[in-house]
Amino acid sequence: MNNAGIVIGIVIVALVIRRQLRTRPVHGKGGVVLLGVLGLLGVVALVFGVASVMKEHALGAVTVVLLTASFLVAAGFGVARARTVTVWRAPEGRMLRKGAPATTILWLVSLAVHIGLDEWIDHTTGTGLLGASTLYLYLAVTLTVQDFLVRRRAASMA
Repeated sequence: MNNAGIVIGIVIVALVIRRQLRTRPVHGKGGVVLLGVLGLLGVVALVFGVASVMKEHALGAVTVVLLTASFLVAAGFGVARARTVTVWRAPEGRMLRKGAPATTILWLVSLAVHIGLDEWIDHTTGTGLLGASTLYLYLAVTLTVQDFLVRRRAASMA
């Protein structure tokens, strides 16, 4: 991953962590918009990343396995982080959530793992920007899983 990609990733994750450490409603609409934008950007970036490699050669099996593993890892970190988010009913009846210090630690580990996977993916292709192009989709997957599980837990408490 190039330096600009790393900086963008760190800024996005910092903003997400900051948001998750605040007390906020479980059923807010802002999260859905963010997930949609990240998902759309992720799909577009991934298409361009694949195209950047396919100009030179076809994707190898190892590269496809690593891409798949990257998104499975993203889902796994979403599950783990969801368990660190506290969910409770406010006195007025609405459901609230707030991340814990463990949420931050898991975000930082998740980013480091993703950067490592990006480097590995790019090493297997030998060309193009495929690894770096997965950042937005990785974030969309991990946030969607986390958000789904937190919302499901809140619904079971309602």
